[in-house]
Amino acid sequence: MHCRAMHARNPRAEAQEVLGDGFEARVLEPSPPAVHDGPWFADDPVSLEAAALGRPVVSPVPNADLTWDQWLATHLGPASWTADRWLGARRRLPAAPAALVETRLSLHRLAVYVLSPARRRANGKIALRWTLEGFGTPFFGADEQVRVVGTEVVRQEGDTAAVEPITSLARAAKFVLDGAPDVAWAEPFDVPPPGDPDADLPVEDTAAAFLADWYGFAWSVLEELRAQPESSDPSRVQLWPEHFDAAFDCLARERRATFGASPGDAGVPEPYLYVLPASLRNLDSELWNATTFRGAILPFSGFVNAADQRAAALDFFLTRLAALAC
Repeated sequence: MHCRAMHARNPRAEAQEVLGDGFEARVLEPSPPAVHDGPWFADDPVSLEAAALGRPVVSPVPNADLTWDQWLATHLGPASWTADRWLGARRRLPAAPAALVETRLSLHRLAVYVLSPARRRANGKIALRWTLEGFGTPFFGADEQVRVVGTEVVRQEGDTAAVEPITSLARAAKFVLDGAPDVAWAEPFDVPPPGDPDADLPVEDTAAAFLADWYGFAWSVLEELRAQPESSDPSRVQLWPEHFDAAFDCLARERRATFGASPGDAGVPEPYLYVLPASLRNLDSELWNATTFRGAILPFSGFVNAADQRAAALDFFLTRLAALAC
């Protein structure tokens, strides 16, 4: 097995270094230390609960003293740094590359049978998160994290990290789990079959980069939606390995709904945004246009050419949130 070392990451500490001592940073990625308490067993990257007194908080969503975009108005140097991390000065998503479906299926299998089991063995949780240039687990155990970065898998433990190129499912499992792929999924719905664990997983560079940015875009939009006062009783934004989509729930009882972003699936091959209400009773049917499930859908082709892609995505979600909340 060939692997190489890389720097261990702490996204909030990296952001704090960019801001300096006069501000306090909030980001979209998980950061150490690992959280060992329920119910989430993971940090909330945009939470203000532990904010220090006397320092303005800079957040990717409008829940703090300043957004990163507001901070950038007087600090222009790190705009590309914040854009890479979907914090501010955000770039447009390009058209989906031709190899997206094939790459998505490969990385979906990696998420289900290798990355998610690494976290599940530590604390019973299966959900993943967006991370820079890919996706991965929140920190668990002794400040451990497993993540995909482009076409590589990273295994971070404390202050050290090792990198292995993505080849086969078996090789990734040996690197991450010190064993075979974990195929013990109780619910097969939407879970891709493991296939031949020794076969190469086709992962194309451009498609992997697009998928990472799709999740970064989704996280920036969903966390902003989650921060809205109307999003009562919100859960966390998480990447669910079964469906490979980013989503969170909010609202109460029969009005509760899931707001999410899928990279595509068997029913809708292209990436799409969706709202899945607990019930469609007494709701305006014009807003609920999905045909493969009972809810609303906005395919990527429906807003890829919008003047402001994030504004179009937020408008889609906010319109349905308002209809559900009233």
